[in-house]
Amino acid sequence: MIVLKTSNELALMKEACRISARALRLAGEAVEPGVTTGEIDKLVRKVIAAEGATPVFLGYDGFPAAVCISINNEVIHGIPNKNRAIQQGDLVSIDLGARLNGFNGDNAATFAAGSISPEAKRLSETTQEALYRGISAAVAGGRIGDISAAVQKYCEKHGYSLVREYTGHGVGAKLHEDPSVPNFGKPGRGTRLLPGMTLAIEPMVNQCKKEIDILPDKWTVITRDGKLSAHFEHTVAITANGPVILTRED
Repeated sequence: MIVLKTSNELALMKEACRISARALRLAGEAVEPGVTTGEIDKLVRKVIAAEGATPVFLGYDGFPAAVCISINNEVIHGIPNKNRAIQQGDLVSIDLGARLNGFNGDNAATFAAGSISPEAKRLSETTQEALYRGISAAVAGGRIGDISAAVQKYCEKHGYSLVREYTGHGVGAKLHEDPSVPNFGKPGRGTRLLPGMTLAIEPMVNQCKKEIDILPDKWTVITRDGKLSAHFEHTVAITANGPVILTRED
């Protein structure tokens, strides 16, 4: 069931999203060679708690941390570890959310650890631009497929592939709500976009092939071919005046 938010509910949700955005920015600033993923997890918990919010991911379906940190060929859901240090040249994807006033924010971004390869930089920049192409297509009266097609067209134009098994999603009082927001599809298809809908749009883009596997930890998703992956995400509100990105600090 799709839940349309009132203006008051959107205002409450925007606060959770603001905290999520701040936590993600600070987590990204902490990405440096030698820093452990466990240290970044501790930082995120501290930042979210200082705002009076709670980390959405912690304990979600049993997930053991407040943040997902996925490195290089890891697509999503990487588990932070106090013994895993980030290396020079790593491509580090961070996904996190905060809950406040009964609503959730959800966002992700991919960061560079020091100087990265031109190939990694191109993948990251393309994935980020694909996110904004998808957001631009999130217009009231349109369809979910408009978002999906915009992301797919841009990524495939640059020679990349889209993960099929995981998608964006509605978000609100629950972290995962209807509808699903795939990163591939045809324009004019799927659920109608209505004012009050709030969507987590999140391209997960692989450098080469789209196939994935899950590690024995039952969480970490990796590219089957061992190539790089990148991930960007915003929580977006559909309004009569166009899409509004909620996961901003301003």
